[in-house]
Amino acid sequence: MMNTTRSRFKFTLLVLIFFLLSGIGNLRAAYLLIPMDNSQQNHLKAYGIAFWVLKQDIEVSWLLNYRGGSFLFQYAKSFEQECVIRGVSFQVVADVQASAIFLEIADPQVNMETIKLHKAPRIAVYSPKNKLPWDDAVTLVLSYAEIPYDVIYDEEIVSGVLPLYDWLHLHHEDFTGQYGKFWAAYRNFPWYQQDVTAQEEAARRLGFAKVSQMKLAVAMKIRDFVAGGGYLFSMCSAPDSYDVALSAEGIDICDVMFDHDPAETGAQSKLNFGKCFAFENFTISTNPYEYEISSIDVTETRPKSITRENDFFTLFDFSAKWDQVPSMLCQDHETLIHGFMGQTTAFNKKYLKSNVVVLGETKSLNEARYIHGDFGKGTWTFLGGHDPEDYQHLVGDPPTDLNLHPNSPGYRLILNNVLFPAAKKEKRKT
Repeated sequence: MMNTTRSRFKFTLLVLIFFLLSGIGNLRAAYLLIPMDNSQQNHLKAYGIAFWVLKQDIEVSWLLNYRGGSFLFQYAKSFEQECVIRGVSFQVVADVQASAIFLEIADPQVNMETIKLHKAPRIAVYSPKNKLPWDDAVTLVLSYAEIPYDVIYDEEIVSGVLPLYDWLHLHHEDFTGQYGKFWAAYRNFPWYQQDVTAQEEAARRLGFAKVSQMKLAVAMKIRDFVAGGGYLFSMCSAPDSYDVALSAEGIDICDVMFDHDPAETGAQSKLNFGKCFAFENFTISTNPYEYEISSIDVTETRPKSITRENDFFTLFDFSAKWDQVPSMLCQDHETLIHGFMGQTTAFNKKYLKSNVVVLGETKSLNEARYIHGDFGKGTWTFLGGHDPEDYQHLVGDPPTDLNLHPNSPGYRLILNNVLFPAAKKEKRKT
């Protein structure tokens, strides 16, 4: 019966469109559609087009689950030309065709929704000023997509700049003050020594006795930014080190080679998991020779049988009409995503708080790869791994050339988060 009703609805809609088309002698090209399915020749730059249109004070409709999460906005010759220049696939559609798309999406029987994007978010990337021997996937893709951003670090955050921004990204940072636990392998390398010196000098300038104290102050400023309505996106070692730092407020968890005095006795038992965004009941790593911050990460505990060839995770299929926020964050032309490693590759699901929304997982391994949650008036999203197109990015490896990966499903997840703040925030329905 339901299938019959749907068939009649679609037939009636087709008849209506036919008569409308028949009655219009000269259809006006009123909209520009950017498809995001496999017909799109450059998915990553398509996000840049959507962002650029928002910067012109033009509203963009994000068509959730319609042809891979397509974009639709008013036609202008300059918009069409920009798509051509950037190599982005597009279609010019008339008013009646756009109306038909909106009607199809509005059908309560289909898992689609129209989200209005209103204003380009102000973007900040938390990144050190000194050069380190690795790259940041987010700055790579923002630059490739031609989406503008500001680089800020500890001094700017402590000075109070975060309220100037809507969206903040953290990547490959150690908020515990242990310099990423690189001491064992790289303590004699110039880049490591220079980073320690730069961090210690910054801490002194800002009035902190230790780098760990400075990083905690930064973490708390970020917490307040999110609580006030900010959007936080974080990758690699930043997600778990951030929560570990919050849980260890007022507790010295750093050994002598990191802050010149021993770690506090019984530090593990003093952690306060109630202060964390995403994780609880984890165990911190106090061994300076261990390249891990805590038990949250699964890199060292994964089965040896997991390799580049068989490492995948699956995106959840949320209801676009009811779960709009996770649906936005999961828009992609693929649902099975190639995994990629990092200092934090994925999150052990047994340490997730009960209110965390899992967006992507490797179920057979009990790994969460992509997670999301609310905090105060804002939201946070954590993605495991370092670079979606470099399976095991090592220290000193060259940066990924995104000209070779214009349709990367993994990089699309990052850009979903960049556009997400442009929508009027909708609380997740339960």
